[in-house]
Amino acid sequence: WQLKLEWSNDPYRYVDPRLPEGLSWWGKQLQFKDMALARKRKGRVLLSLNDTWTLESWSECLNRNAAKSNLVVLHVDDHKDLGSPRIFLSSKGWIDPITGRAVDFNQPNSITKAIESGAFGMGSFLTLFLHHFPHSDVRHLCQAPKCEDTTDFIIKLETVHDLLLDLDATRPSVTLKETTALKTKRGGAAHGRYRFTDNLDAWLEDLDLQVKENDTTFLLHIDMDYFCNRYDGDSDAVDYPCPLDLSLPQVLDKIDNLTEALRSRSLLKNLDDIVIALSPGFFPSEFWAPSCERLLEGLGEL
Repeated sequence: WQLKLEWSNDPYRYVDPRLPEGLSWWGKQLQFKDMALARKRKGRVLLSLNDTWTLESWSECLNRNAAKSNLVVLHVDDHKDLGSPRIFLSSKGWIDPITGRAVDFNQPNSITKAIESGAFGMGSFLTLFLHHFPHSDVRHLCQAPKCEDTTDFIIKLETVHDLLLDLDATRPSVTLKETTALKTKRGGAAHGRYRFTDNLDAWLEDLDLQVKENDTTFLLHIDMDYFCNRYDGDSDAVDYPCPLDLSLPQVLDKIDNLTEALRSRSLLKNLDDIVIALSPGFFPSEFWAPSCERLLEGLGEL
């Protein structure tokens, strides 16, 4: 057998029946098979279709400007994105088993190549990042029904065995150990912690103080399925939408609330890198144009 790896050009693979509207807005005559690699950069903002490119953007940012004493990840998403990427641990570090190349966060081009090969898929970018920066303070903003409270976790770095290409190979993974009883002066959010919350105040708790101290690198990732996850990558959701199926006016209100919360704490101008992922097959494509414009405007990046 000879295997040829390629991205599917079958529209039904991508669930959303109105996806051609979103691709037309994106431009460049984008086809379904090109979506996994599609991204645009303007200044500190990377606009992509898949969230995977967040890892490339953060690699470029932190290799261009070294991280300060503290590192805060502002993660806005309907998913944790802690899946295990298909990269293997070797005596020389991480490698991409599809291409055989090294994968090194300090070499942004190696991250790019691993995303292009498919070694990094959707929902796995945060795992390698935390293996490289385990003392990050991660703040994950999510909505009901997946999140209806505030919970703090300790980030634990682990490995798991690969189940497809090499049963003896190990891949990076992250587990979260709940630690609600272990409080700090910052209410449980701290270095090496993962805060999972649906509350804007809890999400940004005490970060205005870190802005004043000017010793923190702030990285913002926004997956648009936080605002509306109608399909969740599931073709059944075309007929039976997922619970987080907000209308466009509701989405725009949520965007305004988010950007105002960042502005009120003086975070907007102190964000070192911003990635916005449109999430085809999750966030409705007919919302892409108006919601993206509203978000960029609110972030001061239009």
